[in-house]
Amino acid sequence: MSVAIENFVKAIYKNGKRDNNDTKPGSIAKELGISNAAATDMAKKLATKDLLHYQKYQKLELTDKGTKMALNVVRKHRLWESLLFKMFDMSLHDIHREAELLEHQTSDLLANKISAYLGNPKFDPHGDPIPNEDGQITTTDTSIAMSQTSEGKTYIISRLMSDDKEFFDFCAQHGLKYGNTILISKQFTTNKMTQILINNNTIILNEDFTSIIYVNEHH
Repeated sequence: MSVAIENFVKAIYKNGKRDNNDTKPGSIAKELGISNAAATDMAKKLATKDLLHYQKYQKLELTDKGTKMALNVVRKHRLWESLLFKMFDMSLHDIHREAELLEHQTSDLLANKISAYLGNPKFDPHGDPIPNEDGQITTTDTSIAMSQTSEGKTYIISRLMSDDKEFFDFCAQHGLKYGNTILISKQFTTNKMTQILINNNTIILNEDFTSIIYVNEHH
């Protein structure tokens, strides 16, 4: 399958998992940086290959076959991120960029070898779940956005939902890493800001950050 097709089904899968669940052709076009017309043409083409359901003005829905393909690409992407992070300690932004290229060139055989080498990890360095060989995600996501957390409670960072360089640089600088512990010291509900304590440092984050940093309650 072509890189364009793999990226298209992956974009539908990822957008479908976001809170707004927006998989309309226009939104997929925006995600991929292509024109709306190109996205509609691609959607029609993939509908004939039984990869998705296309109806004019409706959200795009992947078929089982399309979902399987998307999860296979996602698996390879997240395994490469895990490997590059482990071997070269590259930044989260850089591993994402490299994995975007490598995911399309990787056979299932190599993906399984990378997975075995890493001890079959369940999560990548961003905290995103890695689908298994059968294209299933076997972990349950109980995380919530930092914006939804309660004052005075301690949480563990579980996902950084972005691929923006500035965001990752900021996170790296302040120890906002997958698996690190934070205390929510204050929620400024009116101004949509959150004050946190991490590594004995107090930081105030606005909603741009607190809506894409996900956490689990620390028990």
